[in-house]
Amino acid sequence: QVQLVESGGGLVQAGGSLRLSCAASGRTFSSYAMGWFRQAPGKEREFVAAISRSDGVSYYSDSVKGRFTIPRDNAKNTGYLQMNSLKPEDTAVYYCAAKLSDYDHLGPYDYWGQGTQVTVSS
Repeated sequence: QVQLVESGGGLVQAGGSLRLSCAASGRTFSSYAMGWFRQAPGKEREFVAAISRSDGVSYYSDSVKGRFTIPRDNAKNTGYLQMNSLKPEDTAVYYCAAKLSDYDHLGPYDYWGQGTQVTVSS
């Protein structure tokens, strides 16, 4: 089992950058594939990005491709979501998630963090 804690959210102007962190405790972080999801007010939770556990292959939604990256540092038991060129439509609560299987980066995920708010002003 793994526990996930996100941090790094906040208020940023459009065009700015933020880096979210997902600190994992418990079982070895390198055993897990990791994903980031987000949920805006009144909308369903949506996939943002994921990275496999085995070969570091990353996946992105079309809406963030080219602007976001999902590095991970297994030595620090931490995953990240680097967000550049932020837009007001990126405003949402961002959640990190983890699962043991690399199959299907969209999910389902077994473990979730509590979420961190990202607000992008225009």
